[in-house]
Amino acid sequence: MRLDWLYVAVFAVVGTVMAALPLAIVWLLAPRVDLPQKRMTYESGVVPFGQAWAQFNIRYYLFALIFVLFEVEVIYLFPWAVIFRQLGAVAFVEAVLFIVILGVGLLYAWRKGALEWV
Repeated sequence: MRLDWLYVAVFAVVGTVMAALPLAIVWLLAPRVDLPQKRMTYESGVVPFGQAWAQFNIRYYLFALIFVLFEVEVIYLFPWAVIFRQLGAVAFVEAVLFIVILGVGLLYAWRKGALEWV
């Protein structure tokens, strides 16, 4: 029993060292010159004017969230489609229910105007 926990402890220590060591090396080797140009906003070679903070329309965020929603749908449906023949009728009904729920969400977003890009 103790040997099992020893493996877990060694794995945790090695994982922590593997994550912390590159960060420590970069911190030690990074140049420490603080020039005003480093704090300036970069805009593809154009001298910036005004503030870098800008408000965006909420529609952009809604559109991005809907995109992410349907990307997640693909992530869940792809493995299901790969082993579809082995799952049987119950899995098919569950997948159809999943797609119907997502379709209802899409219709709701469409009716609310979340997909309008104007």
